[in-house]
Amino acid sequence: MTAHYPVLQVAIPLLAAPVCLFLRIPRLVGLFAILVSGAAFFISCMLLQQVIATGPISYELGGWAAPWGIEYRIDTLNSYLLVLVSAMSTVVLVAAQTSIVRELREDRHTFFYTAYLLCLTGLLGILATADVFNVFVFLEISALSSYTLIAMGSDRRALTASYQYLIMGTIGATFIIIGVGLMYMMTGTLNMYDLAQRLPDVYHTKTVHCAFGFFIVGVCLKLALFPLHLWLPNAYAYAPSVATAFLAATSTKVAVYLLIRYIFSIFGITFVTTSLPLEEIFLILGLAGIFAASISAIYRLNIKRLFAYSSVAQIGYMILGLAIGTRLGLTATLLHLFNHALMKSAIFLAIGAVVYRIGSAQLNHFAGLGKKMPWTMAALVAGGLSLIGVPLTVGFVSKWYLVAALLDKGWWPVAVLVLISSLLAVIYVWRIIEWIYFTQPRIIIDNVKEAPLSQLIPIWLLVLANIYFGVDTRLTVGVSKLAAQSLFGANL
Repeated sequence: MTAHYPVLQVAIPLLAAPVCLFLRIPRLVGLFAILVSGAAFFISCMLLQQVIATGPISYELGGWAAPWGIEYRIDTLNSYLLVLVSAMSTVVLVAAQTSIVRELREDRHTFFYTAYLLCLTGLLGILATADVFNVFVFLEISALSSYTLIAMGSDRRALTASYQYLIMGTIGATFIIIGVGLMYMMTGTLNMYDLAQRLPDVYHTKTVHCAFGFFIVGVCLKLALFPLHLWLPNAYAYAPSVATAFLAATSTKVAVYLLIRYIFSIFGITFVTTSLPLEEIFLILGLAGIFAASISAIYRLNIKRLFAYSSVAQIGYMILGLAIGTRLGLTATLLHLFNHALMKSAIFLAIGAVVYRIGSAQLNHFAGLGKKMPWTMAALVAGGLSLIGVPLTVGFVSKWYLVAALLDKGWWPVAVLVLISSLLAVIYVWRIIEWIYFTQPRIIIDNVKEAPLSQLIPIWLLVLANIYFGVDTRLTVGVSKLAAQSLFGANL
């Protein structure tokens, strides 16, 4: 059985998704989804442990050897992210058992879990496969199910947000498949590692340069890099809270993984740095995204929308780490992938608990909740402090490594800008604290109670993870360094 873990990681949620339609009973479907996601988490942990112990795992589907057949290949980088995606999925599903009762009609619960498991399938498939066309297939599975999850939001604007995401996502996917087609035309293969062997012979052609350009634009649309981020704020603001928590923790992270995989494992860092001024482009767009999105977040009145803009800024930090072009910079990016998932899922689940109690995510409706929902509000503030980068949180670890990478590169002015950008996060987090603890309620909250345990337990599990991995960084930093070393090569 252990030999089949790479394919079971994807096959289990894929086969489980249609089963949800037959179970019908909402509570039973929810428990079944948790069990399926938990199984995926267990398998991903086993894969990470095996990869660290024995090296990369290659799995040939149907017994067809690569590159003729489809290969699943698990290495340090994707096993690390498989653990992240499946863990976030499981924790969010625990909170979903209560949260969606308020935000979704009961007859939609079964469809919600079906779409959720399909989205999980797509994300895990993108990470596991070593076939570039298979990546596109799984990308579309995750995208189509994401559109469905967003459209289920109770606000009618969720439909517009989903449609906007559909248009932008389709453009991005089209660019990606054009890039894949051009690479196949020049090499005759779709296997990532076979492409890496054949592409150097055709690096000089305009077709390969064009393929790379199409791919970069398509993936940057998917990961919501400024200024291609316009779909994200509405999608996060109007989706059901648990869907927002799941997508914020996983979707853009998998897109960043895809960007890293293509740059380092397929095209190669030498080609990338000589064919396009990608370092300069990522540096400018990363910094622009950090400041533009952070400033936009300051003025948002809907707290989900506020943290959606914050996510665009955090993506800017990840891209900035890539722009550095060193092993330490890549380590900072991979570290922030993991850490940002922890902080944002905790924040959005806490917001979901508030929506469950008062039915609103408007900032002025949070006034006075510090006394009525102390544990939920403490979790929200803890997530905000991690976002700022306060010591003893994962956000501090991320920014420490990013600033260290910038100084090591000699980019001290950029390091100063990163530190200044943290002050912008202080402003919008302080606005929330001010409304929660120091403002008189604008609505009647006399009957508001603390969130139920079914929501508080996963929220605080994530908050404690924010603190634990902010203190003990052996796992996150260790695996990030191993992944960066394998991508750059041990001799660099």
